[in-house]
Amino acid sequence: MKAQVLLPKIFNFPFTYNSNIQSKIGNLVEVPFGSKKEIGVIWKNNYLEPNDIQIKDIKKITEYSINRKLIDFIEWFSSYNMVPIGLVLKMAIGGTDKFIKVNDTLSRSKKTKKKTYLLNQEQRKALKFLEKVNNKFDVSVLQGTTGSGKTLVYFERIKKIIEKKNQALVLLPEIFLTNDFKTRFEDFFGFEPAIWHSKITPKQKRIIWKGIINNKIKILVGARSALLLPFKKLGIIIVDEEHDTSYKQDEGVIYNARDMAISRANFEKIPIHLITSIPSIETYNNILKKKYRHFKILRRFQDYPLPKTKIINLNIEKITKKFIANETIELVKKFLNKGEQVLFFINRRGYSPFLICKKCGHKKTCPNCSLYLTYHKLKNKAVCHHCSLEKKIAIKCKLGENCEFSMYGPGVEKIYEEVEQIFPQKKIRIFSSDYLKSKKKTKNFFKEINEKKIDILIGTQMISKGFNFPKLNCIVVIDADFSGRGYDLRTTEKNIQLYHQLSGRAGRFSSESLIIYQTLSPQDVILNELIKNKSEELLQNELQIREKNKLPPFTRLVSLIISSKDRSLSLQGAREIKIKLNKLNDIEVLGPVDSPLLKIKKNFRTRLLLRFSNHLLMQKKITNVLNRLKISPKIKLTVDVDPVNFA
Repeated sequence: MKAQVLLPKIFNFPFTYNSNIQSKIGNLVEVPFGSKKEIGVIWKNNYLEPNDIQIKDIKKITEYSINRKLIDFIEWFSSYNMVPIGLVLKMAIGGTDKFIKVNDTLSRSKKTKKKTYLLNQEQRKALKFLEKVNNKFDVSVLQGTTGSGKTLVYFERIKKIIEKKNQALVLLPEIFLTNDFKTRFEDFFGFEPAIWHSKITPKQKRIIWKGIINNKIKILVGARSALLLPFKKLGIIIVDEEHDTSYKQDEGVIYNARDMAISRANFEKIPIHLITSIPSIETYNNILKKKYRHFKILRRFQDYPLPKTKIINLNIEKITKKFIANETIELVKKFLNKGEQVLFFINRRGYSPFLICKKCGHKKTCPNCSLYLTYHKLKNKAVCHHCSLEKKIAIKCKLGENCEFSMYGPGVEKIYEEVEQIFPQKKIRIFSSDYLKSKKKTKNFFKEINEKKIDILIGTQMISKGFNFPKLNCIVVIDADFSGRGYDLRTTEKNIQLYHQLSGRAGRFSSESLIIYQTLSPQDVILNELIKNKSEELLQNELQIREKNKLPPFTRLVSLIISSKDRSLSLQGAREIKIKLNKLNDIEVLGPVDSPLLKIKKNFRTRLLLRFSNHLLMQKKITNVLNRLKISPKIKLTVDVDPVNFA
């Protein structure tokens, strides 16, 4: 008997093996591959067998198997995102050979003391709304202002799902959110959640993978990669902060975890809940079209008001050699004097984003990427935030002496220095990825905040995402003109979400809170509409602009990045690809053009953008064209379906 076995490698087809052992589709099996043994999956028999191939025997059938629903989803995922099916399988069972050979046992989850939570009237209505659909596919959006208690609502929903012996998957957009989330989870459920992301140990991965496939683990909290795990009896998917662009994987297998989560729920025939304060433009459009059910919590959990707002016009209060206005300082003092916490927000890591020699005009740039190097005072080095290159500051300028660098623009480290000078008696900490690299540091950081051992936070965009700081009642946006800028069509959408999320960090347990915007553009439309709490009007306006200009969600986009160490080769390759793609009907090929970030890691990048109507067959047509291409081995082609980042 012959069987087709898909291997977790860069192949778009399974391999044929002889099977003297009774097996069925979905079984994990051990097979010879080259000189090694590999773990693969018995796949569907709908692939053509290559001719003149030596067929080997399946060596072993393991005790594990994945269900047909996951198999169908993997095939669809591969087709939609235009990636080899073997790489998608790797996300589901990668490293299984190590998993099944080690006798790890699932340890009992540590018990903690449960807290009692009583839902208010709005939360009970929200829960009832979510519970209307069970045991079938349904997309529902739970929208609520920050601090409205959305998490408690879906915790109650999960509790009822697992009582029926089903499993639940909660997706979070960032790894660092798991620490704060874990605390809230334990307070509610009384036990630790299983957590899955790229930073957990191999042993933890083995234990969790086995617990998931055997239905021993009922609730899994994870980042993007958790989506492909082989759940035995998945009953619900929660996508928290569904608007967050971090759900888009930009390297390796490129995909949008939120969109793929919706598709997996469809294949599993289960409900999925999208949780947000301000929905993504795609989600908002689907709400308007009645494709998604929608419930909105209008008030905060304990009826605390949203923060008041204050715009500081930097054109009137001119500030030189510093970045915090005098009026801002006086407002901040009022909160500090009451023993409350303050956040200074600036979306730039390091000390300064630009280094320019005052004598020769030399600009400190990355030799590998077309980017300025950012000065990090902590390391006393200039750092590239794309390739992680670190360089010393001292270099010879044209005049034969060491360059005398001026530092233009502030990062979190520079703001830290200024705040420290203004408030020398206060405990100040920086909240950024450079300072919270370990699990222990992150845990201690949150402990210090909650115990009121930190008075002032200096934070980047990280801090706007899902954190609960009870004593934080004042936020200062240092540079409202820059903080949310980007290279792409989603800049307006991202700004709306960023500032809404940021303002929601303040005043969650206080009747008086304030967010201060320092700006050179006090008449900025987005800023003023947000202050008036008109976020959805901004989204409606953005949808009108998108429709007029034939942009998503009214059309589909596929981005092709053609990269090479030889700039002329990348451009030539892009032109050749365009000629082939132009033969397709119902598709518009835009470009080629240089990417805004022309060079990354010594590779020059040329972009093609494919635009077409909203149907799914086009990916297959594009894939067929790309598979027939004969391009130089010196060229790398990267495919990004539904791109979020256009840099």
